Amino acid sequence: GGGPVRGAVRDPFAGTVADAAADLLPEGVFCVDRLGTVVYANPRAVRLLGRPRARLLGRSLWEAVPWLDQAAYEDHLRGALLSPDPVRFHVRRPPDASRRAAPRPYEGDWLAVSVYPGPDFLTVTLRPANRVADASAGLTPEHGAPEDTPGPEAGGPAPPVTTTAPEYRPIVLAVALTEAVTARQVSEVVVRELLSAFGGRRLAIYLLQDRHLHLAWETGFPPGFLAPFEGVPLDARLPGVETLTSGRPLFFDSMRALASAYPGIPLDAAEGARAFLPLIASGRPVGSCILGFERSRGFSTEERTVLTALAGLIAHAMEKARRYESETALARGLQEVLLPRRLPAHPLLETAGRYLPGTQGLDVGGDWYDVVASGDGMALVIGDVQGHGVQAAATMGQLRSAVRAFALGDRPPDEVMSGVNHLLADLDPGLFASCCYIRLDPATGRACAARAGHPPPLLRHPDGRTETLDLPGGVVLGVDPGAPYPLTEFAVEPGAVLALYTDGLVERPGTDIDEGITALRLALARVGAPAARPGNRSLAGVADRIVVSARHTADRPDDIALLLATRRARPGNPR
Repeated sequence: GGGPVRGAVRDPFAGTVADAAADLLPEGVFCVDRLGTVVYANPRAVRLLGRPRARLLGRSLWEAVPWLDQAAYEDHLRGALLSPDPVRFHVRRPPDASRRAAPRPYEGDWLAVSVYPGPDFLTVTLRPANRVADASAGLTPEHGAPEDTPGPEAGGPAPPVTTTAPEYRPIVLAVALTEAVTARQVSEVVVRELLSAFGGRRLAIYLLQDRHLHLAWETGFPPGFLAPFEGVPLDARLPGVETLTSGRPLFFDSMRALASAYPGIPLDAAEGARAFLPLIASGRPVGSCILGFERSRGFSTEERTVLTALAGLIAHAMEKARRYESETALARGLQEVLLPRRLPAHPLLETAGRYLPGTQGLDVGGDWYDVVASGDGMALVIGDVQGHGVQAAATMGQLRSAVRAFALGDRPPDEVMSGVNHLLADLDPGLFASCCYIRLDPATGRACAARAGHPPPLLRHPDGRTETLDLPGGVVLGVDPGAPYPLTEFAVEPGAVLALYTDGLVERPGTDIDEGITALRLALARVGAPAARPGNRSLAGVADRIVVSARHTADRPDDIALLLATRRARPGNPR
């Protein structure tokens, strides 16, 4: 049989009389959820699609029926998600798919498809059509191709059959752009949605900076062709510039028309059509978009209207992305300033800290670590402010300064946590934070700690045993101004390693945080302790080995902070 069925299979007709009724319908009927997973198919649909039912249910429609994996068909289905009315079109089956299912007579290459929107599912009906333009099949030019229009190749996209799908293209693009946060991500969405929707082969996006246009993204152009246009000023007589300065889109049905309007302009092809679209957001110039086609073609009034609307969406998305990247650069600069450049030295204590930003987007989080001289001891601090961006980084800076002030005053850990908690509640930034604070006397190894909603620290003993320290904690900072923070005492032997970390190092989607803590504890045991003699393996090397896998992880949803500390024995005294 087929491969394993993946995903949750939900049959909307299960357990009802409708199940048997749908199985008897003369039309093929199948249902897909909003992610495109097939959740139901009646026997007639199975036959018309040429796939066993077990190969359909629980699979993406495009995976289950590869010859439907065409941009035009996907565009129709996406339009149906947003349309109040059914969307109708035709598809042409490959001959082997049409005949595979059957002892019954062959029913033709074409299928008439109707997609009915619903709150949770799209219901799709199928019926055979001998030919899209065949009047005997009851299909008028309104529903199919004109009588003299040749059909596409088997398995290829059928001609567009409704005018509703183009109307929904701005909505489809807008939905896709909501997930894009950087200029690169916006450009990737535009390439994917715009080129496939209009049959374009080349696309370039220029962004305005200091009254010059700079290339942000391009695809399909000959190598080096766009280089002379990099950084052109706004007074240059070029269509990509003038569409922005005038605010009007420019359409050229052929390269000859483009050369006639702009004599001497370099051309990247002898044939083709071009559209130059202004990217303007709320009256503010953002840049321009160039769309290229391999063959000469006209642009209908509807296409010009839709492309102009799409350009406005792209402009707003690009402007948002540039603000986001500017804010991220500011947040990253704040964090780099606020994280300690170097940790204080102590003859009996070695420390090492590491910070890794998340990889999803460019957001900077509020993780921090610090080491502060506190009386005759050293304060080891790690914390995590909720959220990302400038506000999280700024709040982190305020908390770090407050913790340092309390530590320099030699306050016990429970009072430090209470004081910082009051401060964050008074500031009321709308954010909360977790924190772990350990005061360690390097001479005696006596340690006392308080914890505010933060993952518990780990301790590696000199003999290689590791444990998760049992530190009763209080609630996160900034939630309850009167919350208590219990004080816990423990001992740290010479050669033992303390590990403080943020949740980004131990949390993974779909796994329990306790599993991550256990994995970190085992890693701490495995990498070993630093050598006692200077010049041998350092604590910094231990820290690097702990974060090495996270450093090379492409999909890291949260930032990571790690602080390690180890006691050194007094000279001449191994204990």
